[in-house]
Amino acid sequence: MDIKEHNRQLIEEFRMNRNQVSGPLEGRSLLLLTTTGAKSGKRHTTPMMYIPDGERLLVVASNAGAPTHPNWYRNLVAHPPVMVEIGSETFDATAVVVEGEERQQLWTRIVELYPFFADHQAKIPRQIPVIVLSRQES
Repeated sequence: MDIKEHNRQLIEEFRMNRNQVSGPLEGRSLLLLTTTGAKSGKRHTTPMMYIPDGERLLVVASNAGAPTHPNWYRNLVAHPPVMVEIGSETFDATAVVVEGEERQQLWTRIVELYPFFADHQAKIPRQIPVIVLSRQES
């Protein structure tokens, strides 16, 4: 099964079961992130794990330790306004790639919670981005 088909099925399962999915992501905090294509301008929805950080949500562009950033990351860098779905809630958010000391502090916390991210980072020369999603006030 290709990644698009896998994600399509995961999104369907997520929406049907209000945030619960089976398989390797079972038991993890998941959200659906909808970005606007950097080149196409089309909307793309991607299921992913997140880490709560107060009022913010953290997502990690590890791409499972691949040498390139995931497409969704390039999209949100080009178009920071995104849409987030968690359970039955959908809201607009702004995506910010954190840098420097803040990124290091968040990365340390993320790796303490989920050590596999350190394994992803060890495989590749690029620094894995950490992204903060902040709810837009309506």
